[in-house]
Amino acid sequence: MRSFGYAWEGLAYAWRVQRNFRVEVALGLLALGLGLWLGVDLVPILLVAALVLSLELVNTALEALTDLVSPVYHPLAKRAKDTAAAAVFLASLFALGLGAYLFLPALWARLGLS
Repeated sequence: MRSFGYAWEGLAYAWRVQRNFRVEVALGLLALGLGLWLGVDLVPILLVAALVLSLELVNTALEALTDLVSPVYHPLAKRAKDTAAAAVFLASLFALGLGAYLFLPALWARLGLS
């Protein structure tokens, strides 16, 4: 139970201080809503949203740890932060591609454009 509490504290911290995390949560919820409306399989949407959010949390943790061990600028600290951010960016691009693959045909059909 204590571990659950620590994890909840981490989520609450990310929600409070990381604007990108809040944006990604909102986009994930939007994608789920669109998926429900279009009647597409929600499992891939949930999985890719979980991937993006999990990587954002890892990125946040790595940034905090990097700031702790390297409070002054260091090129390796920058490299670590940039690489972690790139992981989130790459997952977000894949999420966008998956969204296009799942949503566009269903959207065209829903709008009578197919």
